[in-house]
Amino acid sequence: MSDGKERRSRRHFLFSVGAGGAATAAAIVAKHSPTAPQPAPASAKRAAGGYRASEHVHNYYRTTKV
Repeated sequence: MSDGKERRSRRHFLFSVGAGGAATAAAIVAKHSPTAPQPAPASAKRAAGGYRASEHVHNYYRTTKV
């Protein structure tokens, strides 16, 4: 029955190697991930304007008339 003990040992080793690799990859990705962009203030959003009916928008509306 020494084969069963040896197989469990191999399985444990392979599991440990896989888990260690995944943890290392997660740490590298977390270290190099960009920070979340800061939300723009509400006044900047209003200053940028909103919907603008430009020439290509008018062309689209013209082509969708039934």
